[in-house]
Amino acid sequence: MAETLTTFFGDHIKRALTLSKVPGVITEQNVFQEGDPNILPILDDMVGTLALPGSGLDGLENLEELLALAESGKSCLLLTEHYSNLDLSIVSLMARLAGGRGEDIGKALIAIAGTKLNEDNPGVAAFAGAYTRIVIYPSRYMHDSNEEKDLAEIARSNAINRAAMKALNEQKVKGRLILVFPAGTRYRSWDPETKKGVREIDSYIRSFDYMCFIALNGAILHVQKTDMLNDIVTRDLIRVTAGPVVSCQEFRERIRAATPTSRDKKQAVVDAIMAELEKMHAAAEIKRQKLLRV
Repeated sequence: MAETLTTFFGDHIKRALTLSKVPGVITEQNVFQEGDPNILPILDDMVGTLALPGSGLDGLENLEELLALAESGKSCLLLTEHYSNLDLSIVSLMARLAGGRGEDIGKALIAIAGTKLNEDNPGVAAFAGAYTRIVIYPSRYMHDSNEEKDLAEIARSNAINRAAMKALNEQKVKGRLILVFPAGTRYRSWDPETKKGVREIDSYIRSFDYMCFIALNGAILHVQKTDMLNDIVTRDLIRVTAGPVVSCQEFRERIRAATPTSRDKKQAVVDAIMAELEKMHAAAEIKRQKLLRV
């Protein structure tokens, strides 16, 4: 069965690669990338096949409320747990299958993605190409090597991020929902630090009006220590849980007010986000396990 699923995964990668128009190098000219409607059905088929019966989305009414706020001109965030390179695909499909305004919610999504998603592996890039994204150069990339980054790379990262922030400021008031993974990377069970939120997320909270937290339970793609395309594919019951709409300003001010001056207040805000996601995840997992036993 595992070999069959691996072949299934590989076949979908090949199909996506034949259609992909995703640029292999990110510059300040291409940080905003529209989703490719020709690739989307490939990802929908993959997630739909791997997700067991009973999979779906809870809290559609919260996402509908957030979408209405976005359509009124408010800037709105989706802060989402991150376990695999199919997380965006899962959120997108489960929203569109949920009924109500789910289809509109799926179309409104814009994900914030790092340059590696485009540049490190053509297969992963092809998958990402199904969805509208704004590409950034995360600050942590500058720390990935022990060698000092040259001035040209630093200048490139600055140019990409300036262009990305411009695109974000334009898109966030056009009825779109900006999806961000506050951990900044996929969770790896052997590295607890990967579930710690990145400090820069505080800047998003400061500059947006409203947000919803999204927990992801169940796994159809399991991260490995090797190449992304060696991740293990399984079938599972997937539940996406969208929490209530929260005022970014009120949330941020409440956490900052409760944080001692000796602590980093920006990190405290992000830590509070990750704690809320963990709480939602634990509650949703209890419900998911009951569904698995049905």
